[in-house]
Amino acid sequence: MTQRERVQTRFRAEFGDEPACIVRAPGRVNLIGEHTDYNDGFVFPMAIDRATYIALRPRADNKVLAISLDMDDRREFALDALPSPTETKWIDYLVGVAWSLQERGYDLRGWEGVVGGDVPIGSGLSSSAALELTTARAFYEVSAFEWDARSMALACQAAENAWLGVQCGIMDQMISAAGLRDRALLIDCRSLETASAPLPPDTVMVILDTNTRRGLVDSAYNERRAQCEAAARHFGVKALRDVDGDLFARRKQELAPVMRARARHVITENERTLRARAAMLAGDAATLGQLMIASHISLRDDFEVSSPALDAIVACANADAACYGARMTGAGFGGCAVALAGADGVESFLARVGACYRDATGNEPILTVTGASRGAEKIYP
Repeated sequence: MTQRERVQTRFRAEFGDEPACIVRAPGRVNLIGEHTDYNDGFVFPMAIDRATYIALRPRADNKVLAISLDMDDRREFALDALPSPTETKWIDYLVGVAWSLQERGYDLRGWEGVVGGDVPIGSGLSSSAALELTTARAFYEVSAFEWDARSMALACQAAENAWLGVQCGIMDQMISAAGLRDRALLIDCRSLETASAPLPPDTVMVILDTNTRRGLVDSAYNERRAQCEAAARHFGVKALRDVDGDLFARRKQELAPVMRARARHVITENERTLRARAAMLAGDAATLGQLMIASHISLRDDFEVSSPALDAIVACANADAACYGARMTGAGFGGCAVALAGADGVESFLARVGACYRDATGNEPILTVTGASRGAEKIYP
C-alpha cells in the first residue's frame, strides 16, 4: 500500500467519506552545501521521493483535528487558542505552522485529516520540513490565500525557529516547497534565488541510511550556528557567506582554533557547492564526486558533525569502484549519507556497501536509490 493509499484508507475509516483532497510534501537529500544555509550561503538539495501526506477535508469551525498514522495519535486544537509547545510532539509542528501563517496575516480555516508518510524521523532527510510544508499546503487547500513556495518556506522556517526553538536555516523548507522533478536545486540562502541542474548522465543518487539516529543534535546545531555568527562578527560581515578564501587566508590566525575550523568549513563548502553545479551542468560526475568527498572530510574534521557510523558508511561507499563520491547529509551526528553512483549495476553496489558497513559496525543499513520529486502539492483529486 502506498503512502497516499494509507492516509486515504484511514480517512475513509475515520470519517466515512472520501477526503476533499490529499496533499504531500517531500523530504530532501542535500547533495552538497551543508551547514551553509544559516550562514547566508549556497546549498544544493534535491527533493526526494519520500514524503509526508495529509488526507483532509475542511471543517465549518476553526479547529484542526489531525490523526497521525506514524505516531498512532490523535490531536485537536483551535486556531484562535493555539496550545504552547511542550515536548516537540508531532502536533507541535502543525500548531507552529498555524501560528506562523496567522502571524503573517493569513486567514486560516479549520480542517480534519490523517497524516502519514515515509520520511524516516531523525535520519537527516528532513521529516520536519516535510511535515511543516504538508501542513502549510493543507491550510492552503481549505483557506483563501495564494500559494507562493518562497513565502511558505519562510513561514515554516519561522515556525521551527520561533515556535519550536530549533535555529534551522531555510534549506529544508525551501526545497520541500519548491523542489523540481528530475532536478536538484541550487539555492542562494540570502536571496532565495534558485537554479536547477540534473544529475550527470548515467548516475543515480543513493541514500545510505546508517540506521542510527541523531542525539543532542539541536543543542549542537545551535552551538555551531553561534560559532559561525561569532566568526562573521570578527570579520565585520553579516554572515560567513561574505568571507572569501583570500580574506580567510589572510586573517584566519586571528580566530581561536575551533572558530577557525568552523569558518573554514563554511567558506570552503560554499566554494564547493558553486563548483558542484558547474560540474553537474557539464555532466562531470567525477568532479562532482570529488567535491562530495571533500565536503565530508570538512564536515568531519572542521565542523565536527559526523559520527563513527556516518564515517564508516561513507568510507565503504567511497572505496567502491561504482561510487564517484559520498558524504554525510543533513545536520549530522547520525542519520544518512548520500552517494553518487553509476546507474549500471547499482543493485550490486548497494549489496557491497551494505556488507562492508555491516562488517564495520554490526548495524544493518537501509540503502535506497532516490529520484528528485516535486515540492509541496495537491495530488488528489
